[in-house]
Amino acid sequence: MAPPPADGATAGPTQRALDAAEDRWRRAAADLDNLRKRYAREVAREREIERELVTSAFLPVLDTIDRALEHAAADPESIVEGIRTLREQALAVVSGLGYGREDEPGVPFDPARHEVVGLVDADGAGTPPGSVASVVRPGYGAPGRQLRPAAVTVAQRQES
Repeated sequence: MAPPPADGATAGPTQRALDAAEDRWRRAAADLDNLRKRYAREVAREREIERELVTSAFLPVLDTIDRALEHAAADPESIVEGIRTLREQALAVVSGLGYGREDEPGVPFDPARHEVVGLVDADGAGTPPGSVASVVRPGYGAPGRQLRPAAVTVAQRQES
């Protein structure tokens, strides 16, 4: 039996339906490929915008560092004050990016926000059992978005 003719004029209705379905499939595949490429470009552009925003937020911190280095030979108290200012600027940048500092002793221990690095006697620490006695390393984050947990010591009752 001979294959059907290549032109659609003499092809049967089944072949025309198959050709139309294949054409729609190829168009959909091309549309999907174009969408994937456009999405990749948009993601790259958004990443660049975010990098610019974060870098811009840190520029005042760099300016303060430059000013501090210019006055390195000044009296120690002015250097300490400059470092305090620098710290406040850096904390403001991190907080502005949505990651507040968590360094409060006395709050109830929360395993989602705290990492226990030691246990201390509740009576000696002056805090109730099960609460944060001291913060060894501050954490940064927000509810549901923890960047780094706070490393803490936790108060507990001593067994007698």
